Amino acid sequence: MPNRPATPVLPRRDQIRKEAARLFAARGFLGVGVDEIGKAVGISGPGLYRHFAGKDAMLADLLVGISERLLEEGRRRAGAADGPQAALDSLIDGHIDFALDDRDLIILHDRELLHLKEEDRRRVRRLQRGYVELWVAVVREAFTALAAAGAEPVARAAVHAVFGLLNSTPHSAAPQQAAPAELAAERTGLSREAMAALLRALAQGAFVAAAAAVVEPSPAA
Repeated sequence: MPNRPATPVLPRRDQIRKEAARLFAARGFLGVGVDEIGKAVGISGPGLYRHFAGKDAMLADLLVGISERLLEEGRRRAGAADGPQAALDSLIDGHIDFALDDRDLIILHDRELLHLKEEDRRRVRRLQRGYVELWVAVVREAFTALAAAGAEPVARAAVHAVFGLLNSTPHSAAPQQAAPAELAAERTGLSREAMAALLRALAQGAFVAAAAAVVEPSPAA
């Protein structure tokens, strides 16, 4: 028989992260117990405390981690791009990947922030603000009209609108064991590639529309 490569086994801490995210996304943070998370990864509930101090720590680890990852990856993409428009396209593609491939995390990112301890909530908010500011700066560089004096609120509103569009994608499918991209295909009839292309076009169109909506001041008489 031909040799088959072994399926990589996630470290125990990463297994806990994955199952905690899945359960929190499916039933909400308050609806999941430590014992259930332990059962999902094949260890006793108390055994989890060797990896996390408790359920609060798991949620903080997930939300702070994804917020850091989004900001770091966004900065990397913007810095590696050849010009502002390419940077914006890369940011859009990166967030689409997040929306389609990390369904559980994006639901938590969108819904469970209020359950964090105040210190962790402030940290996540700070990271989120940094991510928004990165996008706003790139959008204003990519569109001359949005770089104009007074156009910053329009650029900011467009960024938040695009986030709303992309972040709503996971909610189009009910929680199941299938992969996130399979869920989207099941509900919409679109392949992952087709869904990504549609989201990309909608996001780019939103920024084009925002730039067109900027009213240039009339020249002085």
